[in-house]
Amino acid sequence: MITRILEALASFVIYVISVMGLPGVVLLMAIESACIPLPSEVIMPFAGYLVFLGKYSLWEVGLAGAFGCVVGSVPAYYLGMYGGRPLIEKYGKYILMSHHDLDLADRWFARHGQATVFFARLLPVIRTFIAFPAGVARMDMKRFIAYTFAGSLPWCLGLAYVGMVMGEKWPTLREYFHKFDLAIGAVLLAGIVWYVRRHIKNRG
Repeated sequence: MITRILEALASFVIYVISVMGLPGVVLLMAIESACIPLPSEVIMPFAGYLVFLGKYSLWEVGLAGAFGCVVGSVPAYYLGMYGGRPLIEKYGKYILMSHHDLDLADRWFARHGQATVFFARLLPVIRTFIAFPAGVARMDMKRFIAYTFAGSLPWCLGLAYVGMVMGEKWPTLREYFHKFDLAIGAVLLAGIVWYVRRHIKNRG
């Protein structure tokens, strides 16, 4: 089932970039950064394969990817600020989130928001969703955009470079990246379980 989904996503990515070129890279990376799990681990290696073919330069596809990350992150940020935060303030208790938790998030992003956004952009899975909590915590927008771009650029360049080096064999990368995504997902799930248990224990 998962293999079929990955194959369908890969076909979609290849089609969009083949038809649109660099704007397609921007579009797809924007989707990936708008809390929609379209894997950049497929998008950028294929873009790197086009570098291998001589259609673009590595910097062209890397910058296109990073710019797309910024484009997609902005609406996700505002969704967190104007949609997610009011919902959490009103209904957060039902998902074990209190005003105290929001205050902690606000203080965290005020002090460490730059580093959080930068390093989150270098991590699979987490990079897709980081804009939403940054918006909920009302991180300074200019800093958010700057560090989103700064963290996304090495990620995009790195994946494109690997795709360029692999050449015709770039599709084999999907298997390894998928395993890494699963590992990150398992860590996130463990964190959620710990969070829920801690809140239930504190309430008790």
